[in-house]
Amino acid sequence: MRNKVQLITYVDRLGGGGLAELNALLSHEFAGVFGAVHLLPFYAPIDGADAGFDPIDHTQVDERLGNWDDVASLAAHTPVMADVIVNHMSSDSPQFKDFCEKGSASAYCGLFLTMETVFPNGATESDLLAIYRPRPGLPFTATTLASGEKRMLWTTFTAKQIDIDVEGVAGRAYLQSILKTLAANGVSMVRLDAVGYAIKKAGGSCFMMPETFEFIDEFAAEARAMGLEVLVEVHSYYQRQIEIAKRVDWVYDFALPPLVLHAILFRRATTLARWIAIRPTNAITVLDTHDGIGIIDVGADATDRDGNPGLVPPAELDALVEMIHSNSRGQSREATGAAASNLDLYQVNCTYYDALGCDDNAYLMARALQLFLPGVPQIYYTGLLAGKNDMALLEKTGVGRDINRHYYDRQEIASALQSPVVKALRSLIELRNSHFAFGGVFSCDALDEHRLCLRWRDHSTSESVELHTDFVERTWRIETTDRSGRLVSTGLGTSDFARTFATRAAA
Repeated sequence: MRNKVQLITYVDRLGGGGLAELNALLSHEFAGVFGAVHLLPFYAPIDGADAGFDPIDHTQVDERLGNWDDVASLAAHTPVMADVIVNHMSSDSPQFKDFCEKGSASAYCGLFLTMETVFPNGATESDLLAIYRPRPGLPFTATTLASGEKRMLWTTFTAKQIDIDVEGVAGRAYLQSILKTLAANGVSMVRLDAVGYAIKKAGGSCFMMPETFEFIDEFAAEARAMGLEVLVEVHSYYQRQIEIAKRVDWVYDFALPPLVLHAILFRRATTLARWIAIRPTNAITVLDTHDGIGIIDVGADATDRDGNPGLVPPAELDALVEMIHSNSRGQSREATGAAASNLDLYQVNCTYYDALGCDDNAYLMARALQLFLPGVPQIYYTGLLAGKNDMALLEKTGVGRDINRHYYDRQEIASALQSPVVKALRSLIELRNSHFAFGGVFSCDALDEHRLCLRWRDHSTSESVELHTDFVERTWRIETTDRSGRLVSTGLGTSDFARTFATRAAA
């Protein structure tokens, strides 16, 4: 994976077109800005019950976006990451329809996980209470087959997303066919979506168990054998992210988004500094994604009855959520939890720009922190354009996450690119992509409980780049030095930083 900033986007929501139009955007308006692009699900269909994360056919590109040739054309000049939705598939898929029609006679009978498969002798109350689910209720949906037979299917997320028996022959063959299709069409990186829920075990939590880790090891090995790098997507207790990172190519740093907000909004660096000291370095760093801002990632262990403490104490975590709601003028409250159809008990649905009260300086400070940490940064398309909450889309769909899934047309993109905050963010990205020191050695100095200095030094040239942050004053500056250690440039704030970096780049 290139050590450059990546874009994460829906194909149809950035520019209003398909793969060819997105390819054109990356070749023109965003030429040279991104080292790779993560295409959120572009499979048939993109507009199911969960915005593409409930594919009917995982091996077919939605024809409204293009075809596999278009994917390969994009991948020819920009490395492409794609999702493998490991845990489930759509109830509208031909495989599930065949199962519903033919029952045990269906060739796909073993593809779908039933309650009976996991609990052949029945489940006790303690068995059911042990199951961890990110939404209210139990993860089962009763289904009546064409024969009149009733089956209790495992549905971790929604009734439209039927869990796959990933340990069965049919399930493994299905997942392997997806990997082969992606590898054959130029995709070089895969994200394992919802993989933390893939393994079920009677009496267990059915989330990130030892057996889950074993499955991830095996499946990641299969992907790597096909030339695919593997990113694991799991929202969970922070210690598990550290564990996962030891076993895969890449893991998300999902603790970073709430911790950066915590540092800026509480005007205190100590918790963020603690995480920087222990976080995995083979991380994809994010502040925002197509999901909400994760709370579970910095809270106490939700699957442990002993309640292992989180990075942020419960009272401060509650206060942080309230600060986000306040900064967004109550909009995030309308999109989070029971207020919207996506019952995201572990996330706050809000754009990151709105979570910081649309404060340009605070927003760029947050982005600078993201870009300076070890790992490969990914920037979500709405975050790239300093997007605000889309209340009209939320009202239209009732889906909480849609508040941060705006559809941008070309005119909106052109307008956003002229704003000072977006220009400054682009300058930050260019600095992160171009400065030699980011390939060197990283260090972080906590000057006191309010100030951090993040430093990169290239030992071969002695060049360095430093980010100085003061969370009490909410100020930040970047300093770069040449081979003699002489200060070359310094940038502070928004338009000032963009102007300073532009002058340095021109020189």
